[in-house]
Amino acid sequence: MNRAHFLFLFISLIFFSCEKKSDHLPRKTTGKINTISVIIDDQLWNGEVGDSIRNKFASPVIGLPQEEPLFTINQYPIKLLEGFMTDNRTIIVLKKGDENKFEIMKNQYASPQNVFHISGKTGADIIKILEKNAPKIIRLIKKMEIAESQRINRQSLLSPKIIANKFNISLKIPSTYTYVLHKSKFIWLKKEIIGGNTSLLIYEVPIGSIKKNSNLITSIIKMRDSIGDLYISGTEPKSNMITEEAYAPYLFKITLDGKKTYETKGTWELKNDFMAGPFINYAIVDQENVRILVLEGFCYAPSKEKRDLMHELESIIKSVVVLKN
Repeated sequence: MNRAHFLFLFISLIFFSCEKKSDHLPRKTTGKINTISVIIDDQLWNGEVGDSIRNKFASPVIGLPQEEPLFTINQYPIKLLEGFMTDNRTIIVLKKGDENKFEIMKNQYASPQNVFHISGKTGADIIKILEKNAPKIIRLIKKMEIAESQRINRQSLLSPKIIANKFNISLKIPSTYTYVLHKSKFIWLKKEIIGGNTSLLIYEVPIGSIKKNSNLITSIIKMRDSIGDLYISGTEPKSNMITEEAYAPYLFKITLDGKKTYETKGTWELKNDFMAGPFINYAIVDQENVRILVLEGFCYAPSKEKRDLMHELESIIKSVVVLKN
């Protein structure tokens, strides 16, 4: 074998080896936030199975002033389970089969990804499996979409020093946000968007502000309305921000950074003005620092859909870590 042939063989082996290695690397997932691919034949999609899917995964998001679906659903027939839709973060495959089965496969076609496989002997069997597992599926989808938003946020972050020094927390805020107001125990950040803006509030109140045995919703409304009265108002006289009086907010007890947290979702309005929009408020019971740490996001975007705007704010807030003293 002469030198030229040897070099050609050697280089060919290197390229072949690299190509084989790349074959084992998972593709990166793509797709818009809160969008899922549902792989199901048209006959099932246009019947009761499709109705059940839409009722579960396109139900209205709570806390928004207008109805918007929980997720945007793109439907494809089973024979198209290949190509671009297999790169989506969430895929739900529903079909008739020889057995009733529910299975979750991680990173089956790309990464990060959840693929939910549901099969049933009849349409009624598929619906039964779907109804039983929908809460778990929704929980996993939401978790993955929050993680994706946090990944996007981390590409360009606001300097953490001011917030860390003032509140002893780490919070991953995109550099698209700027400081609007900066007080001793209060910070207001805002991002301008086409047709409106999104805002992030960080403040702390005494730990007794939300009493264990009181009406929690009433305590939280009183707390956030007092902050609105102090710091947030419109251009009209006496137009401070309040919790919209016509609708009671939704309250959930969750855990953030290992701490008991009250999550409140509702709508805000300006007194004596026409501005309004949704808010999401997290009151974290921080026993170690003897305080209630409050992180709130709200938006004003009268001509835009608000689901994904509020999702971004939620993803920022859920990155919070209380730093050790």
